[in-house]
Amino acid sequence: MSSPLFVCVVDDDPSLCAALVNLLRSCGYRATAHGSAEDFLASADLAGADCVVTDIQMPGLSGIDLRLALAGRRPGLPVILMTARTERALLDRATAVRPFRLLHKPFDAEELATCLAEAIGPAEGAVRP
Repeated sequence: MSSPLFVCVVDDDPSLCAALVNLLRSCGYRATAHGSAEDFLASADLAGADCVVTDIQMPGLSGIDLRLALAGRRPGLPVILMTARTERALLDRATAVRPFRLLHKPFDAEELATCLAEAIGPAEGAVRP
């Protein structure tokens, strides 16, 4: 039996991180949260992650900066960017770094589950939200 797929959530909002980690675990993924891109890049989780879900707007490195850093360190790692912002310039910058997907907040659990299934496959014994 293989271990569950591992998703890392990176967001400076602790309540959103906790909610997403709980959702991912309920779907059958292994999940952890990091409060900043810098924390994630310095963690051991970087080596084992199957996918990263990150907010764009964060203090320090943005989700866009994180995507660029990961392109150099883990080129095949799917990165899902999420944002509530609607400025065209920001969305164009986000799209230009070629994330697996750009999710617009608020999104529902089914949308995230579908996105992850497309990015890395369904969780073992997946339970759809």
